[in-house]
Amino acid sequence: MSPKQQRGAETADRLLVAALQVYAESGERGVTVNALGRASGVSLGSLYHHFGSVDGLMNALLLRWLGRLLDELTAAVAGSRTARSGVRALVRAYLAFVQEHTDAARLLHSSYADRAGMARAKELRDTQEARLSPLADWVEEHLASGELAPLPVPLVEALVMGPVVATARRWLSGIDDVDLDEAARVLPDRIWRSIGP
Repeated sequence: MSPKQQRGAETADRLLVAALQVYAESGERGVTVNALGRASGVSLGSLYHHFGSVDGLMNALLLRWLGRLLDELTAAVAGSRTARSGVRALVRAYLAFVQEHTDAARLLHSSYADRAGMARAKELRDTQEARLSPLADWVEEHLASGELAPLPVPLVEALVMGPVVATARRWLSGIDDVDLDEAARVLPDRIWRSIGP
């Protein structure tokens, strides 16, 4: 990478870090050009050069953190020997990610992310295909072996991820009635009952 390219990458990274910081402090409405400029120390021209708009920056931020989450989930199931241990590993990895990266998790579970996901579902899926394929392959492998109930892959995904995402959203909303450590212990067995053979 040339020095110019490296400076460009560093500038883009500073903007992404600043966008998450501003979002965490001020919410979606607080993510403005001026707030981003103050938080990053980067010129407004650089924001437009690298991302085209504030929305482009926020979409890049969503993709960055979605990619990190998917990488962690893929690593979790890749290290498991059975479908049941894979479900346990996936649930624990997801909830650990939420606790460790709370600001990013709030963004990933936000109405902004929901709107972006609904408006551009195919585009998001296509850009994350390399990360999603190993998870889908893992499910299909265990379906073929009979370790999972014979269900369509999207339904297995919904039965596994639905309770985990709902629990994460509840915790992230500030409702103080969810303990993520307890959820990590309880949810895997409850989920397994719905997808086991």
